[in-house]
Amino acid sequence: MPDALKPLPWALIAAGSFALFAISGSGTTRAPFLIDMARDLSVSLGLTANVMAMNAVTWGIASVFAGALSDRVGRQPFLIGGPICLAVSSVGVAVSESYAGVAFWATVGGAAAGVVSATVVTEVSSRVENRQRGRALGWTLSGQSMALLLGVPLATVAGAAIGWRGVHLAVGVVALIAALGLFLTMRKPVAKAGGARRVAIDYRAVLSGRVLRLLIIGVAERTCYALAVTFFATYLQTAYGVSLAGLALPLAVFALGNILGTLLGGQLADRLPNRLLTFAGAMLCAAVIALPLFLWQGGVAVTVALGFAFVLATSVARPCMMAALSNVPDEIRGTVLGLNVTSASIGWLAAAAVGGLVIAAFGFAGFAPMAAGLALMGALLAIGSRRQA
Repeated sequence: MPDALKPLPWALIAAGSFALFAISGSGTTRAPFLIDMARDLSVSLGLTANVMAMNAVTWGIASVFAGALSDRVGRQPFLIGGPICLAVSSVGVAVSESYAGVAFWATVGGAAAGVVSATVVTEVSSRVENRQRGRALGWTLSGQSMALLLGVPLATVAGAAIGWRGVHLAVGVVALIAALGLFLTMRKPVAKAGGARRVAIDYRAVLSGRVLRLLIIGVAERTCYALAVTFFATYLQTAYGVSLAGLALPLAVFALGNILGTLLGGQLADRLPNRLLTFAGAMLCAAVIALPLFLWQGGVAVTVALGFAFVLATSVARPCMMAALSNVPDEIRGTVLGLNVTSASIGWLAAAAVGGLVIAAFGFAGFAPMAAGLALMGALLAIGSRRQA
């Protein structure tokens, strides 16, 4: 009989999930307002979309340093200070009158978000057994999904009244609440934190072939996911003329697929024998769905249903890959998961930057082969790496 599993650290998971809700909302709630921001700042839609790319760059850079430093000095300073810095940057975006000001504060916000995202998942995975990491990370990552399920629709409705600047102020308040929640949780740690003492980082283990393959797989998955998250609202507006207020329900349905997929993926990661094969199956489904999603405009209901299915598949894949990647020694887990956030940021950067070019050259139809090809690549790489899961 296997040893009984210890209870999951639910207080930490809840606080970490809300923190991910805050940092994810700082970016995803901006997506429905790209057109309004471009008009207000007197710049093109492509240039406004690049604000999200700048956000992704600093997000990825900060996560590398925060993850590595957290293995040496502990994670509490990053978990509490990161959301506070995010709140300041959100206010900065809200009060900026120029594109340069918005871009600057968005990059600061990306760095703050990278600090939090790298350390939250590391702290949670360090306090649970490998057999439980899929579920623990699935519940923690659900905060990102809730940013889509609740944050984006609420921001869309509120934005019709208070504008995109008011929405950024609200994001700042949410970030401060997240900082308070993590502060209260970290005052009484449930177990010894993985980064509580100074250790020497074994960079050969950090940059092993297994870890590098998983990071590349993560880039492919995040690019597929980010394409849909970043441009789905704009796609509906462009293809069907959906109003800003009318986006609330379609985005809620889209986000429901995200949260259901994240929770289901966490369960499957712990219950099925091979996490990477589970990942591959989900990404193969995403590759098939991507084609009609962006090529067939059969009506708002049809497109929303396809968007739901696409984001469900990619969200199932995420906890499986994260659980596989977190199965490394405690001394390097923060560094490895920090690199994971960086690889995810590369995916967001590619989706925002390349996606804007694809729209300009081919329209949204160009997303179909791009998303399907990336999902297929991720699936094939995962199948090839399955014996190391």
